[in-house]
Amino acid sequence: MIASGSYDGTGEEAMVHMQASSIHEVDSADDADLPRVALRVGSENLHEGSEGSFRHISPVTGRPQATVPLAGAHEVRLAVDSASAAAPVWRAQTPQARRDLLLRLAAAVDAHTDEFARINAIETGTPTGLGRMLVHGAKEWISYYAGWVDKLEGTVHNAVANTGTLAFSQPEPYGVVGIIFPWNNPIASIGMKVIPALAAGNTVVVKPSEMAPFAVEYFAQLCDEVGFPPGVLTVVPGTSEAGNALVLDPRVELISFTGGPETGRQILAACATQLKPTIMELGGKSPNIVFDDADLDRAAAQVIRSLGVLSGQACVFGSRILVQEAVYDEFVERLTRLADGMRAGDPADASTVLGPVISEQAQDRILGVIDRAIAGEGKLLSGGRKLEGDLSGGFYIAPTIIGEVDNDAEITQKETFGPVISVYRFAAEDEAIEIANSTAFGLGAYVQTADISRALRVSSRLKSGGVYINGGPSVMANLPFGGIGDSGFGREGARAGIEEYLRLKTVSVGSIV
Repeated sequence: MIASGSYDGTGEEAMVHMQASSIHEVDSADDADLPRVALRVGSENLHEGSEGSFRHISPVTGRPQATVPLAGAHEVRLAVDSASAAAPVWRAQTPQARRDLLLRLAAAVDAHTDEFARINAIETGTPTGLGRMLVHGAKEWISYYAGWVDKLEGTVHNAVANTGTLAFSQPEPYGVVGIIFPWNNPIASIGMKVIPALAAGNTVVVKPSEMAPFAVEYFAQLCDEVGFPPGVLTVVPGTSEAGNALVLDPRVELISFTGGPETGRQILAACATQLKPTIMELGGKSPNIVFDDADLDRAAAQVIRSLGVLSGQACVFGSRILVQEAVYDEFVERLTRLADGMRAGDPADASTVLGPVISEQAQDRILGVIDRAIAGEGKLLSGGRKLEGDLSGGFYIAPTIIGEVDNDAEITQKETFGPVISVYRFAAEDEAIEIANSTAFGLGAYVQTADISRALRVSSRLKSGGVYINGGPSVMANLPFGGIGDSGFGREGARAGIEEYLRLKTVSVGSIV
């Protein structure tokens, strides 16, 4: 069974089914604050799905606020029907026509930044200030890949004019691409996955998480408004039933997935039966190495952002903080002071830094990880509790720092996916690298030092798809992003990101041997 792409494809999946099977009436006023989600299959918008409905709970208040139709195998089949019919039409459009559509889409997204940020705050609890930045980032990804559409060139091989022989290779779209991504950052996932697939000339069937389908719905509405042909983008929110159907449909020629490694392995096993290619972004347990010559104020501020941005629900953030012994106590004091001063609150409030985690189940899971770390002799330095008072109805967790953790502990080896970091001591460079490389993940790694030679030397030894020196993660449209090991394979961003959605065809003319 293929899970729906929750944080790790396991525990929360069963809980999602429990929510989906016990629908409650929702306040129509709350419901009106969000776009009405449809199962978008070509020119049809279905408001009922064969898998029933999902009761969407506000992470801010803990109260029901909308219902989401859940696609099953039937709706996914209709979506793939529509995408398959549209594929030759979309591919036949001139590069200039596809480019201009994407540029119109970028302008439309930019013009609706505030509405996207408002929707994101309601559905995921992301503070609107951060939400606007994420929408701006998505607009940049759309504009960037619009620029690639008419620049995808082939290569001529072995051309011999006087013998009439010629060979050339050219990139071509796959056809229908299936895209599955989780709830933590749907706006970024649109830019990183959906846009390069469309720019390459593919049609796309998107299965967003049923826990965050509203921004994706709003995006699909904008695609309609700017003139994308029916079937080029179809959207089918759902759980594992929809994921299974999308992955197993032989007409879907490539799967791009973001989620946990266990779910990724299930998808890979299913795709192997059809020799279907995949792109996998599977999370991380990123080390952040702070050497004793680092700018400690700057490094501490960067580490604390890993707690606040998306409430720590992002795979690339540094969650294992390795601090050289000479500055360990001083640096930890800075971290705890900043964490204790972080403002949690209503995501609509411009001064809010920390929003809630996505669900009560996520909150319980994260608090369980913290409790087990402390029981295993970890030292609680800050946080470690649910926030009460005015925030008690929502799913808020105080920014949490845990020190003196064993390197084999659960909190070290498994993705926590919440506002939690663990801090480790090291004496020398080799020890820091050994600790940093001691997990199966390899998505991001960070190095904080004033010594550029050391920064480059350490970077070359870290097992990671990306290394970020004296700063935060650089997840930008013009830079390749992706992991190794349990963090997956394939790249998003830059030329590599669009080439993932293209395959080469070689054409030989004449008597070439």
